[in-house]
Amino acid sequence: MDIKALISKMSFREKVYQLLQLTSDFFSGSGDVDLTGPIQDFKIAPEDMKLIGSVLNTRSAEDLIAIQKKYIEQNPSGIPLIFMLNVVHGYRTVYPVNLGLACSFDTELVFECSKMAAKEAALEGCSVTFGPMVDIARDARWGRAMESSGEDPYLGAKIAEATVKGFEGDMGKYNLATCVKHFAAYGAAEAGMDYNTVDMSERTLREYFLPTYKAAVDAGARTLMTAFNIVDGIPAVANKHLLCDILRGEWGYKGLIISDFCAAKELMAHGVAEDHKAAAEMVMNAGLDMEMMSVAYINYLEELVAEGRVSLKQIDDAVYRVLKLKEECGLFESPYGHLDLDEAKAVILSEEHRAIARRAAEEGAVLLENDGILPLAESVESIALIGPHTDNGEIIGKWSCMGKPCDTVTVLEGMKKLYTGSRIECARGVFAAFDSKDESGIAEAVKIAERCDTVILTLGEEPDDSGEGRSKMYIDLPDVQYKLLDEIYKVNKNIIVLLFTGRPLSVVRLREKARAVLCAWWPGTEGGNAIANLISGRVSPSGKLAMTFPYSVGQCPIYYNHYNSGRPRPDDQRRYNYKCAYIDGPNSPLYSFGYGLSYTSFSYSEVKLSDTVLKKGGKITASVELTNTGNREGTETVQLYIRDLVGSVTRPVKELRGFERVTLGKDESKVVSFDIDEETLAFYGQDLQRRAEAGEFHIFIGGDSRVSSPAKFTLV
Repeated sequence: MDIKALISKMSFREKVYQLLQLTSDFFSGSGDVDLTGPIQDFKIAPEDMKLIGSVLNTRSAEDLIAIQKKYIEQNPSGIPLIFMLNVVHGYRTVYPVNLGLACSFDTELVFECSKMAAKEAALEGCSVTFGPMVDIARDARWGRAMESSGEDPYLGAKIAEATVKGFEGDMGKYNLATCVKHFAAYGAAEAGMDYNTVDMSERTLREYFLPTYKAAVDAGARTLMTAFNIVDGIPAVANKHLLCDILRGEWGYKGLIISDFCAAKELMAHGVAEDHKAAAEMVMNAGLDMEMMSVAYINYLEELVAEGRVSLKQIDDAVYRVLKLKEECGLFESPYGHLDLDEAKAVILSEEHRAIARRAAEEGAVLLENDGILPLAESVESIALIGPHTDNGEIIGKWSCMGKPCDTVTVLEGMKKLYTGSRIECARGVFAAFDSKDESGIAEAVKIAERCDTVILTLGEEPDDSGEGRSKMYIDLPDVQYKLLDEIYKVNKNIIVLLFTGRPLSVVRLREKARAVLCAWWPGTEGGNAIANLISGRVSPSGKLAMTFPYSVGQCPIYYNHYNSGRPRPDDQRRYNYKCAYIDGPNSPLYSFGYGLSYTSFSYSEVKLSDTVLKKGGKITASVELTNTGNREGTETVQLYIRDLVGSVTRPVKELRGFERVTLGKDESKVVSFDIDEETLAFYGQDLQRRAEAGEFHIFIGGDSRVSSPAKFTLV
């Protein structure tokens, strides 16, 4: 259709209302939203509801149908609403939270999960997902780490690309447009406190925090959401350098830019706008197209145009991007998108989709400790299943969209299904909330543990304690959970801990008494079946940490690709007063990036290089022979790290530059190779230009970021 011709016929009021997104409550009249409440506060007349551009988070497909039907009957230009939804880690069939999925290091699986979620959501009328969330997370105190792909820009970029391509595909019947969030550097909030200040150098921003957004944009993402935080003293929603210079200028991004919830209004709280009118001027001139849940545009753009502080062309361009997105989603041809409730019933929670979710939960789980108690034989006589997550459907986690706890396979259900010959007894023992002090269930749990062969403890966070607005000062388990562990340990030392969490935890005390620790994250709809398969050994754990587990919260933020400092610590076991070191604990984390155990073992040969000199414009190949030295088949994620020994600016001690998942049978070997060229070695120099610099490099290939024994080559 001719969008520009349509815009030329629209009234000014029609145009500015297309730049507003409201929650579905404003349309359905549910909750506290009515004409005497928030709508009146927003200064939206009832007759103007037929002009709104977009809807955020409908409650159901039926709700969506009712809203759209009423809207298209009234809109004067025949423009449909576009419905956007937080399809973050699944729609109704929920797979693990993004941090858990990232631990699979499996981009094909990420693609399949995204494709599955898009299909379910599209068939119930959704057009855009608020994802992928590609913020780099280096601080476990930040609750939204669970939505991220962890701390590494290389891994994060690969996952961002796979997610966008999985959701968007060819924008056919089963696809959704994506909305990349949150631009930019939201994960670097000071003290890990959500919405807090971000202050970093341009080099750090470009080197570590922008690559994931760039990968998503390059993959074809059609929309992008600004972050809540400030960057270099300027809120991201009004930051011209981010939105105009980098995003639209350097990257050539043509899609829609939308604010986060009320972010434009928050310019006043940030202290950069004195009122809503000033906020409207700032965000429009910075390049923001659509406001989410704030009304600066509809109330003040007309005045700003009359005063010459905003141009009509800017508004027309923003409206064009809104309408173009609606066209690309097929809404002008079919206002309900690809909604098909009959097909949706057949697809949602189908065995095919459950199988994908189950595989994701299996591959994302990370085995942190194991002294040989796992895998647990299916012939074991008795099992005590104890803990707050034993029979809990809430293990789907936060941001689970339309997922329902009643659809979840719990740990108890999964274990009973698999361990049919075992006596399984269960008890809650304690509650998971960080402030719980209730010990009343411990005595019963101890009695059960005493009469069973093996104890499986389901410990961790409360599902509602990780996610947006869930920052923490303490990231260890609550004392009441350790009291449960201590009391059970007195009567039964065969303890396996299943750790449910949305963030890395500082769980040093678990290693003292648990014989095995399996981090299941929030595993999703098929969590119980996946965990039973992992516990039994029907599936061998293969997950690798996408985010470092700190030894202590005092280390946060902590990440593997740090700089060396001028006074590096020579020995982590000794105290140093005049080194870059803590005097009361180690510098090293509890579990490093890339770490994860298996039920088999792998050996790596020395790294071989095709040449020790890399010439400009050329490439060399680094390879190792990987051998399964254990007694069963297993999957290892082979990781390539590089260190630039001398640069014009300080370089990190290691940087991930490649990975490959390899499945090998007992005694089987495979040569794994990685190509290295100038782009592999490039970084932002003193002039903030990206290039590789001549000099010596170290290559590391191994099973996690602690790998040593490098090969060496020179770039000339």
